[in-house]
Amino acid sequence: MKPIWIVDDDQSIRFVLEKALAREELPVRSFTNPRDVLLALEDDEPQVLVSDIRMPGGSGIDLLSKVKERLPGLPVIIMTAYSDLDSAVSAFQGGAFEYLPKPFDLPKAIELIRRAVDESVREEVIDERVTQMPEMLGQAPAMQDVFRAIGRLSQSNVTVMITGESGSGKELVARALHKHSPRGNGPFVAINTAAIPKDLLESELFGHERGAFTGAQTMRRGRFEQADGGTLFLDEIGDMPFDLQTRLLRVLSDGQFYRVGGHHPIKSNVRVIAATHQNLEERVRQGVFREDLFHRLNVIRLRLPALRERREDIPTLTRFFLQKSAKDLGVEAKRISEAALARLAAFDFPGNVRQLENVCHWLTVMAPAQVIESKDLPPELLDGAADALAPLAPLNGMSSAVSNTVAGVAPVSLGEALSGSTGVLGDAGVLGDAAVSGANGAFQGAHDAAEPASLTEVLGVSATPAWLRDLERDARQRLEVGQPDVWDVLTRQFEACLIHSALELTRGRRIEAAQKLGIGRNTITRKIQELGMDG
Repeated sequence: MKPIWIVDDDQSIRFVLEKALAREELPVRSFTNPRDVLLALEDDEPQVLVSDIRMPGGSGIDLLSKVKERLPGLPVIIMTAYSDLDSAVSAFQGGAFEYLPKPFDLPKAIELIRRAVDESVREEVIDERVTQMPEMLGQAPAMQDVFRAIGRLSQSNVTVMITGESGSGKELVARALHKHSPRGNGPFVAINTAAIPKDLLESELFGHERGAFTGAQTMRRGRFEQADGGTLFLDEIGDMPFDLQTRLLRVLSDGQFYRVGGHHPIKSNVRVIAATHQNLEERVRQGVFREDLFHRLNVIRLRLPALRERREDIPTLTRFFLQKSAKDLGVEAKRISEAALARLAAFDFPGNVRQLENVCHWLTVMAPAQVIESKDLPPELLDGAADALAPLAPLNGMSSAVSNTVAGVAPVSLGEALSGSTGVLGDAGVLGDAAVSGANGAFQGAHDAAEPASLTEVLGVSATPAWLRDLERDARQRLEVGQPDVWDVLTRQFEACLIHSALELTRGRRIEAAQKLGIGRNTITRKIQELGMDG
């Protein structure tokens, strides 16, 4: 490995870093000024450069600029005793790997240098640059259903209702429906009905004549006219005022409308696509949404899955958004480690795809290294994913591809499943193999130790989830009294709990339950039989 270059006019700083790096078995070469560094670059180059800012004979910021011209991929750590804003900004603008204010904590400084070394020696990865921005991304079965629906609707002008949580990509789907429809060459006009005051929304939708109301100095074409021959996307339709719902229903029924203050009908040749994150059936029951309008809009309903329902898409979406953010900011795209991706996949993302995109933009700006690690993630993700990561870990290696359908069954009660009389399981069960393989690796290192590692250490989390603590307590009690077949009994209960929950959630549809659990059709069918859950 090439040496780490230390540039500082302070002998004590050089001495301390040299000794600390020597203990880490990292080669070191020291310099007192930038001029000597530039001369040395003629014949050699460092693995990492650690430089002070203010030195006799030159500036560390100027050195950073010149080094980056010659070696753009070299990690450079800037040190300074003058911890001012200008120094920090100048360092990062110059492409510094990290900014290290003096006095610094020596272990943290060495950790930072270690990280820079790892970055510099990391093997080149496949170029991840996006050559063409795709319309939509998603390999999850739920997203494939959406893609199929868009395909089936590509030759139709039928009205579509898109439902899904905020941030799940409803407008993106609406644009795709428009683009691949017979109206694809026409205009696509989007309007959020919840974002415009009630008094202005009518004029916004239908336009107005000159003098129709105070301030109407000229005639104005509304969104319906602007979308003529194309598609009008009405987002958050559930928040549309009740009286405007009546006008919208009239337009959809008659195919014509009047501008505000107008007396001449205007023909409407517009396809309407509506979207909402609300339960419109419930709003109809509450009397705040017209039932006839609901049925008029709800010709074809397209539900978008929440991001937590398509976790297998998170890695692909993350890499895409990192590329997109880098392109928008004009910087080199950052890569993300598998550990960080696992953390992201464990998070529920209440803001869905929009929140993930914002996180990727944040990481592009704030992550110090070119490779994003788990500790670089925003605090809210680290806090939210810590408890969820452990239960999800055994599922990471399981297949979620299910291509055939099987007959659904009504799930029996969990109590019945757990008390059923079946023999000892022939294998470790649905999660047994994955859990055993992961646990074997975790416990191997502590096998010969006098004291076993703690559960949090084994799982690699900051806090053990409550259900795992309960499981550990139950297992200990059974083992202390000498109960036989503890592994088989608890594995059986664990499997039955997972399968019962999935069947209950999917109303007995095995294929969908298997997809949600991340297992195969045959596996869930076999397990239902073994656990006596056929009912």
